Amino acid sequence: MSLSAPERDALATIDGAQMLAQVEAWCPVNSGSRNLAGLEATAALLAQAFAPLGEVQLRDPAPADQMLPTGEVVPLVHGRNLHLVVRPQAPTRVLLTGHYDTVFPADHPFQSLSWREPGILNGPGVADMKGGIAVMLAAVTALEASPWAPDLGYEVVLNADEEVSSLGSAPLLLECARRVDAGLTFEPALPDGTLAGARPGSGNFAIHVQGRSAHAGREPEKGRNAVVAAADLALRLAALVAPDLKVNVAKIEGGGPNNVVPDTAVVRVNMRPSTPAAEARALAALDAAIASVAAAHEVDAHHHGHFARPPKPLDANQLRLFELVKAVGADLGLPIGWRDAGGVCDGNNLAATGLAVVDTLGVRGGAIHSADEFLIVDSLTERAELAALLLMRIARAGFRRAA
Repeated sequence: MSLSAPERDALATIDGAQMLAQVEAWCPVNSGSRNLAGLEATAALLAQAFAPLGEVQLRDPAPADQMLPTGEVVPLVHGRNLHLVVRPQAPTRVLLTGHYDTVFPADHPFQSLSWREPGILNGPGVADMKGGIAVMLAAVTALEASPWAPDLGYEVVLNADEEVSSLGSAPLLLECARRVDAGLTFEPALPDGTLAGARPGSGNFAIHVQGRSAHAGREPEKGRNAVVAAADLALRLAALVAPDLKVNVAKIEGGGPNNVVPDTAVVRVNMRPSTPAAEARALAALDAAIASVAAAHEVDAHHHGHFARPPKPLDANQLRLFELVKAVGADLGLPIGWRDAGGVCDGNNLAATGLAVVDTLGVRGGAIHSADEFLIVDSLTERAELAALLLMRIARAGFRRAA
């Protein structure tokens, strides 16, 4: 299928210079996931940018908590989430998601933009994913200029905590995902434009080990060393690695003076199962390892956390949307391919509701989560055209959620 005249006219509204200006305005405003003031400032900028499309709401995050190194569980506050609803009564509806938090806190040295070379912009969030938000905005604006706009309703969610597992925004994302027909997420594609296909799940856990302190010289036998028990647990968890399960023991916190048997420690671990069966097995193995270590070392132990990102297999339901993106790309002269990815994102959560989701419709770029992060500037227009045409084709085809 070639481009129709109305499609070409709608795509002609996409302005690469305007998108670049948005990236240059948004990225120097620090919006690290824990920088609440910076998140609020960024939310105000984004709400203003999306306001021409409809009423933008700032939704409060859901309650969340975290385990401290002492084992105490305390509240964890996240930023507010932008939510926009357009034409909720349309016959076909799409959810577009993005995140405006970054991994760079307010005190990180990486705060400004620079040109690595002509057409390659370096800066915090240029690819992951304020550049993707600019692409999203341009795409829905182009849709509004097309004759198919009345046939497509959409919701936009821009969340403030994706980089820290979306604990505060997950209920909003799931609420929206359950009432639409397709999901489009604007995480960055790879530098060559390749999309992420299947994704593993991800769970972050903190295990508190409570031992008993004692004098390390006079009567160490009366103590129960929490750090030693935590180290034993760390080794047992690391041994759970399998072809369908990645395990990263990231940190052991605890201990004190050399002459005191430590009575408390916390082990922090990330698990990434590639299938729901692997997720269930990992959780059972975690509980078994904790119980075994507690018995062997005569300590108390319990875990905090859960699998916040379910596995996202590339099944038939997902493939039908990927194939549509591929066909749209072909009409634009863009070869579209995909491959399995090791990372996770909000697309995992959306797909777990049964929604077909393509979650790397953002810019081409790379070196994300590092001070070398870059955006290929030409991809702003390229990816906006891809997403805009995809929206028009979804409307024309009457794409529906799988039964």
